Amino acid sequence: MSRPKPLRKAVLPVAGLGTRFLPATKAMPKEMLTVVDRPLIQYAIDEARAAGIEEFCLITGRGKDSLIDYFDIAYELESTLRERNKTEALKALEPSSIEAGSLVAVRQQEPLGLGHAIWCARSFIGDDPFAILLPDDIVKSGVPCMKQLADAYYQTGGSVVAVTEVPRAHTNRYGILKTGKDDGRLVEVQGLVEKPKPEDAPSNLSVIGRYILTADVMKHLAKLEKGAGGEVQLTDAMAKTIGEAPFHGLRYEGERFDCGNKIGFLEAQIAFSLDRPDLAGEVKEFLKKYS
Repeated sequence: MSRPKPLRKAVLPVAGLGTRFLPATKAMPKEMLTVVDRPLIQYAIDEARAAGIEEFCLITGRGKDSLIDYFDIAYELESTLRERNKTEALKALEPSSIEAGSLVAVRQQEPLGLGHAIWCARSFIGDDPFAILLPDDIVKSGVPCMKQLADAYYQTGGSVVAVTEVPRAHTNRYGILKTGKDDGRLVEVQGLVEKPKPEDAPSNLSVIGRYILTADVMKHLAKLEKGAGGEVQLTDAMAKTIGEAPFHGLRYEGERFDCGNKIGFLEAQIAFSLDRPDLAGEVKEFLKKYS
């Protein structure tokens, strides 16, 4: 097998309205909500960089311009910090800088589903493999989740999605795999079903918000066929690529927090703050008051 094309591009769909976090998201994107002191979008970009990704495309909507501003240079702020010799604060800003020309933003004018959002990035993707990161999902792990996926992509030469086991009663919330060969970590994908009823689900392995896909998926997305919920489903287009190129699910190592809902978001605050040497002691101390 020839070496797969290098993985250099990532698409980040960030056009959602964030209605579950109203009123906080009335005037700010939900992807700018912070877990401890970094916004969700920063976690996603950091994870992509750890996998060797250098080019980023944000799929945005109206009112999301602050996501682009976040990665811009803040001349007045940085100048003031330098004048005041605030070196720690300047260092904290470093991850939010992106090399000129490596970040683009594309508008998704209508909320027609994740598949439609990815199709909006077609010019950015071209014929290259690409990662998709949904910032709602944060994965706390030793090796960043996208780096784990990238290693599997280079091993298999095809599409790889991060998967986790879910209660069978909850399969109607997720994209579910029909599985083939399974070595306990890497599982062959024979089919994908979007939000099946528990009695119809082919397994309890669910796709989370981390994908590496080959450009084969784009020709199927281009048809803009509507699926579950009347939306253009990425899951449906991925399913149509099965058989054209290798397709695997990876049982990633780490703990995923669904920051698209309030409980997952709150749990992430605790888990990530306990990982911080500068915060852990005091956090453990105040948690005693609420146990």
